[in-house]
Amino acid sequence: QVQLVESGGGLVQAGGSLRLSCAASGRTFSSYGMGWFRQAPGKEREVVATINRSGGNAYYANSVKGRFTISRDNAKNTVYLQMNSLKPEDTAVYYCAGEGVRGTYAYWGQGTQVTVSS
Repeated sequence: QVQLVESGGGLVQAGGSLRLSCAASGRTFSSYGMGWFRQAPGKEREVVATINRSGGNAYYANSVKGRFTISRDNAKNTVYLQMNSLKPEDTAVYYCAGEGVRGTYAYWGQGTQVTVSS
């Protein structure tokens, strides 16, 4: 089993920055890929960014490409999401997730609220 705990959310003005962290415990952290997802009120959950086990390959949703950066520190069992040039439409609950043995996202954190004011 894997336990994930997010932190770093908050209220920020448009154009500002936040860095989200997700601390993992349980399985060997470097053995599974990680992702950040978000869900805004009234909308479906969507993928924001993903990163492979080594951290050498990342994927970004078009809506955040060039503004957000996902990274991981396998020595610290932590994945990060650096969010720059934030927009009001980035307002959502952000979740980190870990891949299970079948390659799907089987483990989820409790979520952290990000609110961007205009």
